[in-house]
Amino acid sequence: MKKMKSALAAALLLSVGAAQAVSVSGQAGQHYTHLGVGFGTSSPGLVTTLNWAHSDNDGDIAGLGLGFNLPLGPFMGTVGGKALYMGPKDGDEGYALAVGGGLELPMGRYFALYGDGYFSPDSLSSGINDYTEANAGLRLNVIPLLSVDLGYRYMAMSGKDDHRDNVVADGPYIGASLNF
Repeated sequence: MKKMKSALAAALLLSVGAAQAVSVSGQAGQHYTHLGVGFGTSSPGLVTTLNWAHSDNDGDIAGLGLGFNLPLGPFMGTVGGKALYMGPKDGDEGYALAVGGGLELPMGRYFALYGDGYFSPDSLSSGINDYTEANAGLRLNVIPLLSVDLGYRYMAMSGKDDHRDNVVADGPYIGASLNF
């Protein structure tokens, strides 16, 4: 655990120096909450994210993401991965390494469509069978500092060793981001 904390601190320190922007976000759905901090998320280059999701019914997921933003014509594409801590309500705590990415399409000055997905198979997970995450929505850029999101999020941990599946998020949400 001490090595993991040291690696997390080193990754954050390296990415903060290279980051051009910091964003702090929060989203709330019917049965879950999701909080995040991102470094460099809106510009090409290195991206680092910290996320935490909580469901009273199904547990917690915390993650550190590292990726790379690539401009692809009108899109901003992201490829990368996440190191995740899983705390299911029913089952064993565990860890996972998920790979994936996302796309964002600006639609004029005020709107953008976005989506992302990550997956961790059994071979990259411990304590769970596999992990799946997907997120899609519409962002309204109210002012450069503030944006509002309407979207749909799915986050699930498949149970292992006769433990049930835990779906932390599965539904629409509303959220807001502050961008510095």
